[in-house]
Amino acid sequence: MEQENTIKTKSLTFAVRIVKLTNLLKERSKIFSLADQLLRSGTSIGANVREAEHAQSPADFLSKMSIALKEANETEYWIELLFLTNLLSKNEYDSINENCSELIKMLIAIVKTQKKKIANTK
Repeated sequence: MEQENTIKTKSLTFAVRIVKLTNLLKERSKIFSLADQLLRSGTSIGANVREAEHAQSPADFLSKMSIALKEANETEYWIELLFLTNLLSKNEYDSINENCSELIKMLIAIVKTQKKKIANTK
């Protein structure tokens, strides 16, 4: 349960960073479409973690956390693309990508653990 609370906190903190970053990108480069993609996927991670809190079943919990993992992976893609197109500096990239990678690792662990729990109840 502690890891789930940590993921809740870290995903919200990450979403705040994503909102600030997308606003900066829009001001700096007027790249609205990429910023919007990043905003959608980056904030969706925490939204799905929150939905998982009140899952209707262990399978529903697994589904929500799996979606959060997919969104984190997509977010990592957009961050990398922004860096490779010189829309993020190396420092900006390293900082936000480190947070995203940490979320991915945590979500992978949660998903694997939940899959094992479900398999053991059958």
